[in-house]
Amino acid sequence: MPSDTSPEGQPRMRSKRIRPYTLTGGRTRARHELLVEALVSVPDYDPSLPETLMPESRMLYEHARSRASIAELSVAVGAPLGVVRVLISDLAAQGAVYVHPTAHTYHHDREMLGRILDGLQRLPV
Repeated sequence: MPSDTSPEGQPRMRSKRIRPYTLTGGRTRARHELLVEALVSVPDYDPSLPETLMPESRMLYEHARSRASIAELSVAVGAPLGVVRVLISDLAAQGAVYVHPTAHTYHHDREMLGRILDGLQRLPV
């Protein structure tokens, strides 16, 4: 579960009784449409940024250093998808993370859909 570090460097655990919506300030919708399969990565890691973030946002930021989907981040942090979407949206608005476009973004672009189909057909079965 989410942890924080005390000024003495000792790990501090956050109560599991905190309701998920408190982590988002009561917001239930993300600023951006974030599908479960959307990949998130950190374009330029800033080592000083995690110190300024809430524990959940910090964990998301650290996990996104290696590209991960919204679903994977939700599992890694142990937070509901809705909460992760709102927190990732906030991090994206800060420019801390990059949300990669999904195939849904290109649903009218036949060339891109063809490239995606070619890539899927080349995957080993």
